[in-house]
Amino acid sequence: MTHLLTNIGQLVTNDPERDGLLGLVEDAAVVLEDGRIAWVGAAADAPAADSRTDAGGTAILPGYVDSHTHLVFGGDRAAEFEARMEGRPYSAGGIRSTVSATRDATDAGLRARLAGFVAELQSQGTTTMETKSGYGLSVADEQRLVRLAAEVTPEVTFLGAHVVPAEFADRADEYVDLVTGPMLDACAPFARWIDVFCETGAFTVDQSRRVLEAGAARGLGIRVHANQLGAGDGVRLAVAIGAASVDHCTYLSDDDVAVLAASDTVCTLLPGVEFSTRQPYPDARRLIDAGVTVALASDCNPGSSFTSSMAFCIAVAVRDMGMTPAEAVWAATAGGAAALRRADVGRIVPGARADLLQLRAPLIVHLAYRPGVPLVNRVWKDGALIAV
Repeated sequence: MTHLLTNIGQLVTNDPERDGLLGLVEDAAVVLEDGRIAWVGAAADAPAADSRTDAGGTAILPGYVDSHTHLVFGGDRAAEFEARMEGRPYSAGGIRSTVSATRDATDAGLRARLAGFVAELQSQGTTTMETKSGYGLSVADEQRLVRLAAEVTPEVTFLGAHVVPAEFADRADEYVDLVTGPMLDACAPFARWIDVFCETGAFTVDQSRRVLEAGAARGLGIRVHANQLGAGDGVRLAVAIGAASVDHCTYLSDDDVAVLAASDTVCTLLPGVEFSTRQPYPDARRLIDAGVTVALASDCNPGSSFTSSMAFCIAVAVRDMGMTPAEAVWAATAGGAAALRRADVGRIVPGARADLLQLRAPLIVHLAYRPGVPLVNRVWKDGALIAV
């Protein structure tokens, strides 16, 4: 069965074969068939289809690809947020309070909450999401987090090296032994990626390298949290070890930027974190002008960025990080796909997955122009309508 979306005022294809960063097509149409994009072009040239949707002159873009989230956890940290807004700085130690709440939660409770977050993301236009473990920090709890995550997405990241848990205080190297041994053995079957928080207060560069190399030896792709809380060697480690993405990158030296620009490691920026922690925003303009591939993601988590809205991230990136609306939309779709090493999402081209987002607006600039306004009209995932 074929389905025609027609009378599209502005279509974002992210097709590199078309002109402009977004490969825009005006007065466009798209044909969906068997969960994939079958045809893209001008509405006047559209082939016949079994059914049709009139977009009414609105904009359609690929579903957002949120390449960095932490969705499986218990409790919340509203009190921490309130304290931080009163002037206390964020530190990685707050993660341990979520670890305690997550360990106390049942599988059923975690699964139900995860389903709620997935529905929340999808209703706002996110059709592909990565999500991480990292709030269990024991073999059994990390395994159940990646197992639950794998029920909702193939993009599961094992983040046993999030912070050193309280029971291993002052014994970080012993905890790394656990992460790279029994914990990795238990979690690798459910994960596609491995990640580490390479930061003061979390894991050193040498410890991070051990974690990432162990994961790579088990066939997992590499992701890295780095340079969030201050300058360091995490970005250079990520590039040297062949990470698909290095995330946060709030504090970058000129050398960091040059190393990123010369690599195929995606720099994933997380505007919700700086919004929620009052840290300086990363300079996306500096990165893009240097030739770095930039993605945007929500980093939805209970401590430093409890937002699931990619539209919000786009608006902040345009307002405070030097990105144009087109660059921000690309980073939230094709950029996220690049960070996940995916060619089948983040674009509207024949053969790609039929994951699309229709706005209640004629132009994608409205995503930044009208911040906080619910502009999602319809969302399709694999050709099926999942949100209206």
